[in-house]
Amino acid sequence: MYKTKQTPRLGIYEKAIPNIYTWPEKLQTAQSLGFDFIEISIDESAERQERLDWSEKEIYALRHLCEQYQLPLHSMCLSAHRKYPFGSADAAIRLKAQEIMNKAIEFAYKSGIRVIQLAGYDVYYEPANEQTHLRFIEGMQWAAKQAERAGVMLAVEIMDTDYLNALSKFEILKREVNSAYFMAYPDVGNINGWNYDTCTELRLSRDHIVQIHLKDTFKVKPNYAGQFRDLVIGEGEVDFTAIFKTLKAIHYTAPMVIEMWAQDDKWRQNIITAKTVLQSAAKQADFPLL
Repeated sequence: MYKTKQTPRLGIYEKAIPNIYTWPEKLQTAQSLGFDFIEISIDESAERQERLDWSEKEIYALRHLCEQYQLPLHSMCLSAHRKYPFGSADAAIRLKAQEIMNKAIEFAYKSGIRVIQLAGYDVYYEPANEQTHLRFIEGMQWAAKQAERAGVMLAVEIMDTDYLNALSKFEILKREVNSAYFMAYPDVGNINGWNYDTCTELRLSRDHIVQIHLKDTFKVKPNYAGQFRDLVIGEGEVDFTAIFKTLKAIHYTAPMVIEMWAQDDKWRQNIITAKTVLQSAAKQADFPLL
């Protein structure tokens, strides 16, 4: 009988570590805090988007640095499409979205990144309608084909906005993008924040989840927009014990990432606190987190 390793790999979001740190410092920090990998961020900022224009020498240098620390860049949080969405009415913006996608896949292919998390926004800074939705689907169908060629997984994040804030909505999208390289990347905080039954949602998409963001949130309520970021895990309303019980029930072993942000000098202690809270919840659920 083959023995299966049950403990999921646990990563840390790059933005949980101060941006002033160099890559050796970020890798050493993640290693010292007991993480298995870092999730690199390619966001709306020019600084992080410039990474997509790195030369092969620069990309392979970072990959070799990761090998040196034995801490890979397992995944990429590609949120740059919030500024350049596939659903935009502006053709120039849609072309930019394609350019970003192609560069991100190439970066992932060369750096060893296995999963690119896509932002589940049809549009963000312009009005949404049926046409933005249809253009987004067309963009995802195109992107999936590019990912197939490279053997790099695309995984759509379940978001903090109404458009794609539940795995049940992803399942509808998945029917339109029928590719083995187009899957789901739920953020349990976002699902919780929008008052969905997070555990039911996880069970619904059990066959399509390739990675999970662990994040705490406050729920949307009448006259309150909720809080979807900048909380230390344990401060919000997410029931991590129930989530881990569900993950155990569906035999989940894929990677997970703690998503937090280094906002002040307490960032390191905040990460340690988050890990302690998650370890306690996992122990109560008899789920082998760490």
